[in-house]
Amino acid sequence: MTYFPIFLKLQDKHCLVVGGGPVAARKTQQLLAAGAKVVVVAPEIESSLMKLKESKQIHYLEQLYDESCLQNMELVIAATDDMQLNDDIAKQAKLKNLLVNVVDNPESGTFITPSVIDRSPVIVAISTSGASPVLARLLRARLESLIPSSYGKLATLIARFRDKIKHRFPDMKERRQYWEQLLQGPVAEMLYAGQDKNALTLLEKQLEQESDLVKPTGEVYLVGGGPGDPDLLTFRALRLMQQADVVLYDRLVAPAIVELVRKDAERIYVGKARNKHTLPQDKINQLLVDLAKQGKRVLRLKGGDPFIFGRGGEEIDLLSENNIPFHVVPGITSASGCATYAGIPLTHRDYAQSCTFITGHLKDGSTNLNWPALAQPQQTLAVYMGTHGLDILSRELIKHGLPESTPAAIVQQGTTSEQRVYLSTVKDLPEISNQHDVKPPSMIIIGEVVSLQEKLAWFSPPR
Repeated sequence: MTYFPIFLKLQDKHCLVVGGGPVAARKTQQLLAAGAKVVVVAPEIESSLMKLKESKQIHYLEQLYDESCLQNMELVIAATDDMQLNDDIAKQAKLKNLLVNVVDNPESGTFITPSVIDRSPVIVAISTSGASPVLARLLRARLESLIPSSYGKLATLIARFRDKIKHRFPDMKERRQYWEQLLQGPVAEMLYAGQDKNALTLLEKQLEQESDLVKPTGEVYLVGGGPGDPDLLTFRALRLMQQADVVLYDRLVAPAIVELVRKDAERIYVGKARNKHTLPQDKINQLLVDLAKQGKRVLRLKGGDPFIFGRGGEEIDLLSENNIPFHVVPGITSASGCATYAGIPLTHRDYAQSCTFITGHLKDGSTNLNWPALAQPQQTLAVYMGTHGLDILSRELIKHGLPESTPAAIVQQGTTSEQRVYLSTVKDLPEISNQHDVKPPSMIIIGEVVSLQEKLAWFSPPR
């Protein structure tokens, strides 16, 4: 280990930054964030540093560096573009036993500054011992996706209840088990979702239980898996997928996304095709309740977004009735994802001032829609689950006034390597579907915006 990792308390400490360019500005901001009193010395400084000087956040010495600038300092950063000057500053600082960092030349200094993930009071520092700052930044970016922005609030809550929990669980093993439950359970998830009051109430309720160890509380995560491309998952979705004990997933969730769930999680397929359900919706709803009551963390993984033709409202309705904690994580809905990857803007001020999401068949299996409203000009229609009713869709829209030459597109398996885009008109939609044997999952987009597809198409999946 070349460097010993350490965190310095710089609150109200005098720190010197030599240099007035972008690097010096970045280092200055970092020191200010730690509460340091920063002195910047340089003949001239860039605009961001000037703003800090004008707002009296830093003290600026408009001069060339000399050794006297080190007086009363506790930490020094040499950030000029003169390598020899930086080296001289480091030597002088070392003679005075000052901590010194030399930008782009770690060997000259006594410490290096890591790449930081700030979730105060939680701080994660990443270093490559100066070998590759770019690699450190890439590692930070990876970790940023796994560490919720609200970790700081969780740490603050832990500090508040630490003594109480130690008293509640004097046995170290039980206390560790409880901390593990807390950090990966409903209390933490409520904090991440901004439900601070509910998190506090649940924590206090748990600590009032008389059993030696608090019984694990089950919860349900309704997570939108997006249209198919795993890279379109949200950070929170991916974290919960790695946390769940059991996963219920449906037919519209891409296999590559299912593979991202925790490897040892139980997987239950509850796929639903048209008029053919592996598990009826009411059974799925009840299964979520039953599994959560067993103390399990249950992931309900859905294609697209849970609240856009995803029956998420039906599922959380029963969860709410049974007082089961749940969280809903939005996903990129298929209309947006498929249209974007096909190069079709759903709205465009020259072609469409509104976009309507509709489903190709209702709960009773019919296609009884408000056709006069859907046949209006200057709008885009995004049709979910409509491949089996294209003849009805085409006929009724034309019958109610939509020109039969209106551009239309079918986007099959959008956002994935299997994406195919079939252009047509509203009149020829059924013929195009039969000609190419179009199968679900497919989005149908109707409107003048489709005419932009050939010009704006940017995603080219391998053939």
